[in-house]
Amino acid sequence: MKKSKSLSLDDIRSYVEKNIATFHENRLKSLQTLKLDRIISRKNPYLLKAKNILTASDFVKTLLDAFLSSQEETIFGDFLEDLAIHVCGKVYGGKKSPSEGIDLDFEKENKRYIVAIKSGPNWGNSSQIRKMREDFKRAKKILGGNTSDVKIVAVNGCCYGRDNNPDKGDYLKLCGQRFWQFISGNAGLYTRIVEPLGHKAKERNEDFLNSYSSLINVFTQKFIADFCVNGMIDWEGIVRFNSSAEVPEKPGRSKA
Repeated sequence: MKKSKSLSLDDIRSYVEKNIATFHENRLKSLQTLKLDRIISRKNPYLLKAKNILTASDFVKTLLDAFLSSQEETIFGDFLEDLAIHVCGKVYGGKKSPSEGIDLDFEKENKRYIVAIKSGPNWGNSSQIRKMREDFKRAKKILGGNTSDVKIVAVNGCCYGRDNNPDKGDYLKLCGQRFWQFISGNAGLYTRIVEPLGHKAKERNEDFLNSYSSLINVFTQKFIADFCVNGMIDWEGIVRFNSSAEVPEKPGRSKA
C-alpha cells in the first residue's frame, strides 16, 4: 500500500497562481479566433428572434455572451481537472489515466480508484452517464477487475456542488467538499483553493474586457453590413443563412 504524503497548501497556492494564467490566456484566445459568421451559423436563430432583439449591438452581445459562457465552462473545467490531478499526485501519487474516459488513477487504503472528473454534478444526460459507466467497466476489465488483492473502485468526481447520495451502485459520485477531501485528505481544501484563483484576476479581466469591447464593436459593424436591411435586422435572411440547404447571399449584401 502506498503511503500518502501531507498536503502543502503553499504548493497548491503556487500551482494555482502559476496555472490560472493559462485559463485567462485561453479565454482571450477564444475571443481572438472568433468569426461572426461561424457563431451565427451555430446558434438557434428562432430563440434569438423570440427574445425580441431589435438592435444590431444587442444581437451581437447576446450571441457573443452565450458563446463565451459555454467556452469558459469548458476552459475552466479543464483547469480544475488538472488541479485535481496535481493535488492527488502530491498526496497519493495519483496520475492522469491513459484509459478512455478515465482522468485520474491512484491508490489509497488498499483500494485503487479510477476517477472521471467533471466540473459540477449536473454534467450529463442519461446517454453520457451510460457512456461513463461503460468506460468504468472497460477500465476495470483492463486492470483485472477485483481479482487482485487491490479492490478497484470507480468514482465520478465533481469539482463543485453537492450530491448527498454518493453510492450509485457501480460507482461513487463525490461532489464539492467530498471530492476535494477524497483526493487530498484535507476537508477544508475546497474553500482554500478559492483565494489563489483570483491571482491577478483584475488585470487579466481588464485585458479580456478591452478585447471583448473591441470585438462587440467590430462584430456590430459587420452585422449591420451583412445582416441588416435599411437599418433593420433581416430575420428571414438570418434564418436562411443559418438553416438553408444552400447558403444564400447575406441579406445586407444582396439588397440596397
